[in-house]
Amino acid sequence: MAVPSHPSKADRRRAALEARRSYARSLAPGLRAELEAKLAEIVAPRLIAAKIVAAYHPLKDEISPYPVLARLGAGQRAALPWFLDRDSRMIWREAPAVEPSPWGVLQPLAESEALAPDTVLVPLVAADRNGTRIGHGKGHYDRALAHLRGREGGTVFTIGLAWEPQILQEALEPDPWDVPLDAIATPNEWIDCR
Repeated sequence: MAVPSHPSKADRRRAALEARRSYARSLAPGLRAELEAKLAEIVAPRLIAAKIVAAYHPLKDEISPYPVLARLGAGQRAALPWFLDRDSRMIWREAPAVEPSPWGVLQPLAESEALAPDTVLVPLVAADRNGTRIGHGKGHYDRALAHLRGREGGTVFTIGLAWEPQILQEALEPDPWDVPLDAIATPNEWIDCR
């Protein structure tokens, strides 16, 4: 009797990227903006105690965190990923993103203040309801989050941001280096993963 094989992480990533691409490109601009505003309505109330909120400059098919950042209150600061070069560890610098990163995605200026966030809005390709995330496969977020959690007093709350179809109903098998998400938010749902 043949044992069914499970798809590899690379296969899941490819399928999830295609599903995200198809879904995001099916959205009319007005509907996309409406869904991103709904995401902000779900996430923003949970950021009241945050001092430094890190996010990301979205790729074409990623849900944008910018409507969430637009709702930050007085005294709260926004940070975005910054890379010196393709081999450097990702750090966060104060927003806005204005110059190309080594990959061409916008990032803050090198002179912008480096910040250690207490909350990170994490992009994802797919995730399960337990907080296991599939990213783009380079490990930038896992290394950066592990670094934040490993520093003295290093507590950081992680929230994955996703379109609805990116949430997998079946559990993913995490790799030893995967840093689990504390929560996931979509335009329709808050998922507590802790």
